[in-house]
Amino acid sequence: MKKMKKVLGALLLLAVFAGSAFAAPRTVTLVLLRHGESVWNLEKKFTGWSDVKLTRKGVKQAFDAGMTMKDAGLTFDVVHTSMLDRAIATAWLSISAMDLRWLPVEKYWRLNERCYGDLEGKTHKEVSDAVGKEQMNIWRRSYGTPPPPLSYDDPRSPINDPAYYAIDSRMIPQAESLKDVIIRIGPYWSDVLRPALYKGENVLVVGHSTGLRALSSWIEPELTEEELMKLEIPNATPVVYVIEFDGPNRKIISREVMKVKDHPLPPPPPDAKKPADAPVEKAPAPAPAPAPADKAPEPAPAPEAKK
Repeated sequence: MKKMKKVLGALLLLAVFAGSAFAAPRTVTLVLLRHGESVWNLEKKFTGWSDVKLTRKGVKQAFDAGMTMKDAGLTFDVVHTSMLDRAIATAWLSISAMDLRWLPVEKYWRLNERCYGDLEGKTHKEVSDAVGKEQMNIWRRSYGTPPPPLSYDDPRSPINDPAYYAIDSRMIPQAESLKDVIIRIGPYWSDVLRPALYKGENVLVVGHSTGLRALSSWIEPELTEEELMKLEIPNATPVVYVIEFDGPNRKIISREVMKVKDHPLPPPPPDAKKPADAPVEKAPAPAPAPAPADKAPEPAPAPEAKK
């Protein structure tokens, strides 16, 4: 009986120590990274959910962001991106620069950029000329005023994109304000990102300008509407949060906007051939043209008689 009491006492102590360890504060790193320059960024077009590519500059920006994070000694357990090509490409380029290609990359539609409705694909100048600069800026930068919505039969509407067929069409926006994006991204924060951070995972989130501003409102709930509207997140510039979790409490230890340095691209493999060095296949010689059907072939000349 005494031995049993000793065993039970030891188990109780172990449970207390384990509980204390579990409840100990944990510090994690969260990095928000906006995609590199896209083709429509360059052309000053409203992009939203339209799926456009990175420019050559954008590709280099994503590589430089990855190298800057690598130089700072950052590492991650998982990468989250939107469903849009420019964010996915930026994520892969960045973790490739960090030699972290093995990391899991998870895609979430709630991280997509704000849907710009009927403005998508139009240049800022086109919209400004049509409705005036003041109205354009209200649609672009206000907190709660969305632009005119897309119709469901508009080919630009994300409801017609096969990438979102699995999502209830009632959830897919046709136009959004910053306030709408904050609401849309809330379940991603509460159900995905916050639990991952609480478990002790370091997370890289690659997204978009308005989407990351919206996410910032969940990370820093003390930010006012005015501060959110003025918050700028430049292309391919890591924003690094160090966050401490202590039971149900969460505290931001630091927030740093990294200075991205220019890094030389790695040289090509030594056995790589330039396109100009690749062997050129010769075209086969043309076959002799057949004789016309109405003309018999000339007979071969008879051999000369020996003298």
